Amino acid sequence: MPRVCEFTGRKTGVGNAYAYRGKAKYLGGVGIKVTGKTKRKFKPNIQTVTAIVDGAPTRVKASTKAIKSGLIVKPLKRRYAYKPEAAAEA
Repeated sequence: MPRVCEFTGRKTGVGNAYAYRGKAKYLGGVGIKVTGKTKRKFKPNIQTVTAIVDGAPTRVKASTKAIKSGLIVKPLKRRYAYKPEAAAEA
C-alpha cells in the first residue's frame, strides 16, 4: 500500500538537502557557499486507523492532520454502546 492519505491526498514529497560552508556576511565573513546538494524525502505522518467508511468500520491510512481536523469518523470503542435495531423500534 502506498504512503498516501485517503482523505487529504498527502504523499511523500521530494526536495534537496543543502550543505553550507563559511561565515555569514553580517557576522564578518565573506558569505556562505553551498558545498553539497543531495536529494531527500519529506514523508507525511501517515497512520493506519479504523474509520467509518460507507457505514462500516474500515482500516484506512490517514494523515494526522486529517485525524486532528475531524475528517475521520472513528467507530465507538465498545460494542455495547450500539443499540440493537429491535430495541430502537420498541
